Amino acid sequence: MRLSVMRERHPNGGRVALTPANVSALKSLGCQVFVETGAGDAASFSNDSYQEAGAEILDTRAQLLEKGEIILCVDASRDKALADLSAGHICIGLMDPLSHCDRFSDLAKRGITTLSLELVPRISRAQSMDALSSIATLAGYKAVLIAAAHAPRIFPMMMTAAGTLNPARVFIMGAGVAGLQAAATAKRLGAVVEAYDIRPAAREQILSVGAKPVDLDLDTSSAEGQGGYASKQDDDFLSRQREQMSAVLAQQDVVITTAAIPGAKAPY
Repeated sequence: MRLSVMRERHPNGGRVALTPANVSALKSLGCQVFVETGAGDAASFSNDSYQEAGAEILDTRAQLLEKGEIILCVDASRDKALADLSAGHICIGLMDPLSHCDRFSDLAKRGITTLSLELVPRISRAQSMDALSSIATLAGYKAVLIAAAHAPRIFPMMMTAAGTLNPARVFIMGAGVAGLQAAATAKRLGAVVEAYDIRPAAREQILSVGAKPVDLDLDTSSAEGQGGYASKQDDDFLSRQREQMSAVLAQQDVVITTAAIPGAKAPY
């Protein structure tokens, strides 16, 4: 089996599809691994580290695609990422399939098989392949650090010679993987943290990370959709939600929104 690792070409792409440790594991199974030169540079993995793990470094994308049967990449959501693939190739990566579903008909006509990591079920047996939760965890953590850097006041309460500074109030909208990590991170930094999610089951999870759940007077009996995600709500629900949320938002110093609906634009 021949696997090729593409270098990410989109701006600010700091990830790589395989690490040298992954290469060593695959080599032990009898696979051949080819890596496009510089593929791991942004992730601090040099060409030498891949060669020491048993990979062959190739200078051009054309060479990489010619030698590989299975093409590995991180972000294949843009058409140009897969433009050079040929019939018989299998590509594995993040493809944003629900938002850009039309492109897969063309790929199928070209004889290209695609495996989208976003569609791997988020269940216990598949946890090692759950790229969405891994990314969401980092996004929630980093969102709080960015907010803390931009906020006009510090997060924790501080008692100084000049007086006491009250802690910042942080509000998290959406208590999925990213939201819960954001709430936990803000709490660790010393902020007063509140969180809201339309899914009734999220209340216990919000409490588990030390945040206070915010309750609105809304019917949320149909709020949870397939796979544990929030389901899309009608305009009347959203209008009443915004009206009641205004009083909550007025008390906050920082608001972090992580609410998401698969295949749809994130709600404002």
